[in-house]
Amino acid sequence: MTKEQVPQMIRYMNLPFAYDHFAEGESPDPPFLVYLYPGSDNFAADGTVYYKQDQLHIELYTDKKDPALEDRVEATINAHGLFYNKSETWIPSENLYEVLYRMEV
Repeated sequence: MTKEQVPQMIRYMNLPFAYDHFAEGESPDPPFLVYLYPGSDNFAADGTVYYKQDQLHIELYTDKKDPALEDRVEATINAHGLFYNKSETWIPSENLYEVLYRMEV
């Protein structure tokens, strides 16, 4: 999957989304998604990048735990052939759950 295809995949999740963050005052009511590329895990050969692999984070924000919504997000990721790891945290200052999906593209 290319970086250009990632927003297309996220559109299938049928939730508001933005790259990295929403502008101040423009954040939608939850649930919503944010995606970003926080780093890379490149493969080296002969002292150079032989194969480029970007890390992709898709962050799902909800104001209540929603397993059905998580299943929908995960089904979309699976349908696009991506392997992911998942974690979850409560953000007290925002009163939101963050479900983080980490993968490589």
